[in-house]
Amino acid sequence: QVQLVESGGGLVQPGESLTLSCAASGTIFSIYSMGWYRQGPGSRRELVALAPTAKTPKYADSAKGRFTISRDDTKKIVYLQMNNLKSEDTATYACYCEASMVVGGITDGPKEYWGQGTQVTVAS
Repeated sequence: QVQLVESGGGLVQPGESLTLSCAASGTIFSIYSMGWYRQGPGSRRELVALAPTAKTPKYADSAKGRFTISRDDTKKIVYLQMNNLKSEDTATYACYCEASMVVGGITDGPKEYWGQGTQVTVAS
């Protein structure tokens, strides 16, 4: 299995910035995409940003112009830089990864994997 560990969440005031990180580990053969989803209290889960391998990143309309997703494929880390944070950005942010891995010497996948999530709270 692929393990995803997020970090960087916390409490910030409106207008401030925060950067989330997610490190993937395991006997990964190939990563097809990495991204970030979020879910606020009583709200639906939504895609914030997605970075398909060798393709243009996709963003939710609410994130465009404020958030930037990037990947360090050597270290297998995906980042989400969030600028000008607003109260409506408050949510649990979960890392997502679609990847194939090596199991018993055989490539298995691609499959979808999720991190535990990291809390981002934007408040005065």
